[in-house]
Amino acid sequence: MTSGSGIIDQLLKDTSIPRVLKIRQNFERPVLGDVEAAVLDRLRSSHVLDRLRPGMSIAVGVGSRGISNQPLIVRVLVDRLKSQGARPFIFPAMGSHGGATAEGQRNLLERMGITEQAMGAPIRATMDAVAMGTAENGLTVWFDAYAAAADGIVLVNRVKPHVSFRGKYESGLMKMVAIGLGKQKGAEACHQLGMERMLDNIVAIGRKALSTGKILFGVALVENAYHETCRIEAIPSHRIEAEEIALQAEAKRLEPRILFDRLDVLIIDEIGKNISGTGFDNNVVGRFHLPHMKSEGPFITRIAALDITEASHGNGNGLGIVDFTTDRAFRKFSFEETYPNALTSTVPASVRIPMVLENDRLAIQAAIKTCNIADFRNVRLGRIKNTLEAHLLEVSENLLPEVRKNLRMEILSDPCELAFDERGSLF
Repeated sequence: MTSGSGIIDQLLKDTSIPRVLKIRQNFERPVLGDVEAAVLDRLRSSHVLDRLRPGMSIAVGVGSRGISNQPLIVRVLVDRLKSQGARPFIFPAMGSHGGATAEGQRNLLERMGITEQAMGAPIRATMDAVAMGTAENGLTVWFDAYAAAADGIVLVNRVKPHVSFRGKYESGLMKMVAIGLGKQKGAEACHQLGMERMLDNIVAIGRKALSTGKILFGVALVENAYHETCRIEAIPSHRIEAEEIALQAEAKRLEPRILFDRLDVLIIDEIGKNISGTGFDNNVVGRFHLPHMKSEGPFITRIAALDITEASHGNGNGLGIVDFTTDRAFRKFSFEETYPNALTSTVPASVRIPMVLENDRLAIQAAIKTCNIADFRNVRLGRIKNTLEAHLLEVSENLLPEVRKNLRMEILSDPCELAFDERGSLF
């Protein structure tokens, strides 16, 4: 399924691609210098380890995102649990990710560096879930079967804005309690009433889950706009609901975005589940796949995604949000990896297939040709590697005056042509 050549090439051959220059966007950059020391300090000062008793089995829940310093943080936590005489093991707390299979979720952990050897603890993966009661809204509360059988549960997750709903809780510990901890059944229960009800469901299910007494504490992580760890908190279970609100507000304040109000075309080199739940962070580019999510900018007419990361393992969630992609990305797209997440979340829009072009050059030309401007030479074009590195852009030469006026931007290079190879590829 490709555009082929012939007529497609003819239609696009006269669509000019502008010269681009490299720029850097500068954001507030708080950062933790010694992450290991910060983890140990928070575990000690929060007294979350006081409930541990020698011999207790502790289930450590880890999600599916590529979180900065995650292997280090989990290893330090495991070591500290062991020093208290506990018997920790790691389990995937990731809902339906990994193709909704135990093997797929174990593989996700291992690809992120969470291995039994590196962590010094066994990994127990299953999709079996145990019903732990009923939330006040009537939804069943589910726990991973291994976690439910343990003496205590500890969850590790990043707190950040979500791409599909808004509220005082978005991505973070409360969401992991309500969804990730419950495997596919938990994710399905929380999503079944639609994204508009997500916040209410997270609160209801989360409260009931926390009330079981099985969850001992959570380790909450906040990252800056450069994907660097800037805050770590160890929060006892009875304070998670209250304390996560401020962490979410901080994460929103620090999140990156493309600082141009409007672009005609945005090129994203790669998308993937390791980058964001929808392949790319919708908040960064201002493009959403659900009608209730209102963009605050930037406003971009056409988006082309050129590739799917290897770490995404064929999960092409997010392709349905962009306008164009390449044959290279389409060939990586795995229905088995991608569709379970959409079926569970009840959001099929993000896994649709956009227009597929033979190579990077044609995908970019197609985006320019369809962006509804009179003169393609005036196209306002931007390019990023992915939304985790949104501080580094290439922008069309005509944006240079705006860059010079913006105190948060700096120029890194002179304008030049995009370097396509003989196959029309940029990389």
